[in-house]
Amino acid sequence: MDMNRRDFLKRTSLVTLGALAIPSLIPGAGMARAPRDSDPKNFTGQAAFMKITKLAEEGKWKSLPIGELIGKIGLEMRGTPYVGSTLELFDDHEVCSVNLLGLDCVTFFESALGLARSIKRGDATPAALMAQVTYTRYRGGRMTDYTSRLHYTSDWFYDNEAKHVVRNITRELPGAVRFTNPVNFMSTHPDAYKQLKANPKLVPVIAEVERSINSRTMYYVPKDKVKSIEPKLQTGDIIGITTTINGIDCSHTGLCYRDDAGLLRFLHASLTKKQVTLDDELSVYLASVSKHTGIMVVRPVEVR
Repeated sequence: MDMNRRDFLKRTSLVTLGALAIPSLIPGAGMARAPRDSDPKNFTGQAAFMKITKLAEEGKWKSLPIGELIGKIGLEMRGTPYVGSTLELFDDHEVCSVNLLGLDCVTFFESALGLARSIKRGDATPAALMAQVTYTRYRGGRMTDYTSRLHYTSDWFYDNEAKHVVRNITRELPGAVRFTNPVNFMSTHPDAYKQLKANPKLVPVIAEVERSINSRTMYYVPKDKVKSIEPKLQTGDIIGITTTINGIDCSHTGLCYRDDAGLLRFLHASLTKKQVTLDDELSVYLASVSKHTGIMVVRPVEVR
């Protein structure tokens, strides 16, 4: 049976996250454009979309700081079922899709961020959301083939910092240390991805991207230091959770959310709870999973 990376890790009792890119495109080139394949079936969840955008309009959410706006959108997504592999529509070509009725840990924060950026731009339409997700999901904001998707979390962070979508604040946090675990999971497990299995010529491209990622200087905050930095984190900060799994940088993602009591909690699409949920304090959540080793953090940048 064909599996992609999310399914492979899920079947080994792991929670996954996304990965990768193509090195030939210039980071930051171009603005968000409508997806190449505009088939309406690639957008799912019109009612959920309308509910959130109506709340945003009535509550004047556009005036909120981008992080607060992302947090409000994320809260409205609570209860959405956890569904993996919603991006793996075809094995012979890549299309951009958005499914608000079923989210995994990556598509959750992508969708919340894309909706927030659309609202900030005063263009809260499904087409605008698709364009924003295309811009953040693919290297340089341009979709070509499967390898143009930013599969590894650290690569997503890197490319979207270059596009001025987020700012990587990890290195600035007290206790941050070098992240030295190399990524190579995709190129060493190509049969776990139906696209790579069907198109072996893409594997060397993936391997070259992994080499590029491994050449960068990256940082993370070990999980025993996270409690002390929680006061420095904000609602809407995007979290990549580093892991002990060989060949992977981050095995899970989510959002920071500071509740009314001032606690910094983890808002994410939970495989364990099978839905989007507002979980424990971030440090408590990290401590509960032995394979979690720490976090990388990026902060959304205000839309120009």
